[in-house]
Amino acid sequence: MFEQFAGETRAAVSDALEEARLRGDRRIGTEHLLLGALSQQGAAAGTGLGVDAGAVREALRELDTEALAAVGVDARGADRPPIPSSRKHTPFTSSAKSVLSGALAEVRSQGARRITPAHLLLALLETKEPDPAADVLTRLGVDRAAARERLRRAA
Repeated sequence: MFEQFAGETRAAVSDALEEARLRGDRRIGTEHLLLGALSQQGAAAGTGLGVDAGAVREALRELDTEALAAVGVDARGADRPPIPSSRKHTPFTSSAKSVLSGALAEVRSQGARRITPAHLLLALLETKEPDPAADVLTRLGVDRAAARERLRRAA
């Protein structure tokens, strides 16, 4: 599948890996793919979804804080240290793998040749709660149907 990635999509996955490392996560999840796609898609993604990477990062921080508070941990003001860079392969969560497969399906349905960050965003719009990307999109009030339409026109 990775051979079908456009250059900016490969960069989006690299950005997702860096986002996971900076958030202190040991696996690449849908939330990291969302941030990676936004970083590569730039203004087009922000227009398509109506959000930017900064808003997504803040929503993720809020969700993390709320989840920890639900189990009695007050994490306000605490940051997770970044995971040190490693030569080891960083795995994808099962949800992230599903998003990558969904992006490939989107490419095939459109008759396109390469997976672009817009295709990743379209697949991320299909995630359901309690998936982290779905939670963030809901928290930020993203109108999924309208975003899908805008992204499909742009893809």
